[in-house]
Amino acid sequence: MWNQKNLLDFKHYVQDLLNDEQVQKMRYIEQHVEGIDCFDHSLFVAYLSFIICRKLRLNERAAARGGLLHDLYLCDWNTTTVGLFERLLIHPAMALKNARPYGLSALEEDIILTHMWPVTLRKIPRHWESWVVNFADKVCTISEVCRVYHYAKVHQRLQPETVKKRL
Repeated sequence: MWNQKNLLDFKHYVQDLLNDEQVQKMRYIEQHVEGIDCFDHSLFVAYLSFIICRKLRLNERAAARGGLLHDLYLCDWNTTTVGLFERLLIHPAMALKNARPYGLSALEEDIILTHMWPVTLRKIPRHWESWVVNFADKVCTISEVCRVYHYAKVHQRLQPETVKKRL
């Protein structure tokens, strides 16, 4: 999973996004647990989705890019009165709106918009890659909450500066 070729290919697909100012703003938004920000989570989802799609011979590029942008909602929920359930429902559309300037494909749009299924019952994933990112998002969230993220040193393995050093 963490081999050089996978990391290099993944970086090739998302490098332009990793360097983007808007994407970098996710570093300032706390995600599911303390110590893991929205950028860390999205990078983890993107990489796991990329690996799964690579194994299944699906569109690994769309999975990597859609996975990285799936939570580009850029909102600090602590400064709003929006409740938790409402956040779950509205943030995919917010992320899609913020991600559209990156020239998304229809597949990438579906990945972002449907990543919260089944919470968003009306927005069922239409593509295998969307199902993969949806699944990866749940797996990554659980691993973050259960501290597996830290034990597996995911942060150190996936941070752009670490990937650059390995290459």
